[in-house]
Amino acid sequence: MAYDKRLDGRKFDELRPVEAKVGVVPRAVGSAMFKIGKTIAVAAVHGPRELYPAAFQNPTSGVLRCNYNMMAFSGSGDRVRPGPNRRSKEISMVMEKALMPVVDLSAYPGSVVDVFVELIQTDAGTRCAGICAAAMALAHAGIPMKDLVSSVAVGRVGGKIVLDLSKEEEDYEGHATDIATAFSIRTGQVTLLQMDGPLTREELKKALELAKKGCEDIKKIQTAALKIKYGDSK
Repeated sequence: MAYDKRLDGRKFDELRPVEAKVGVVPRAVGSAMFKIGKTIAVAAVHGPRELYPAAFQNPTSGVLRCNYNMMAFSGSGDRVRPGPNRRSKEISMVMEKALMPVVDLSAYPGSVVDVFVELIQTDAGTRCAGICAAAMALAHAGIPMKDLVSSVAVGRVGGKIVLDLSKEEEDYEGHATDIATAFSIRTGQVTLLQMDGPLTREELKKALELAKKGCEDIKKIQTAALKIKYGDSK
């Protein structure tokens, strides 16, 4: 079935409404909130601190450790079972891999930097929202970074390449392809590319171009939130 108009009225290259804020968890070293559509992620950074047991320490660099969790009543559907599960462990690893290319922990050998990401409300794009919040929280914590990481989903719905899929689009008559992406805009590096469904070579190229544009817009919002926190609104 042709998909000529998005279910929520957006243009095919349009993000859902985005909000970002840093310093939302007072007891954390760094923290941030990232909201896209109805999905809200809150990230808190603790560390650097000594990593135990010592067998897990890296003598030449610190270790980045991410923990992703969906709160029990975060979704609009069934209650999420609390505690770690296979999906949360997988997304935690994905987040670490997406952030590590821009994080420099060489000054913290034997230490760990923990990033806890809680999804307090979910609709779609939860791992992307979590990565955006985590990157901002790390910057707020003063962890050395080459760049912020910006993340967004892109995909094909009913034959159309669209940016930032909604939950309804993810479930669109079983014909949606969903791609989670993350970019370091400054370095031009793709730090995450995770595809669920088939695409042609040309469709993938178009999708990545659209995702990069979306991440450029998201980075501006992330950067603005950090500037506001430190009194620089320029």
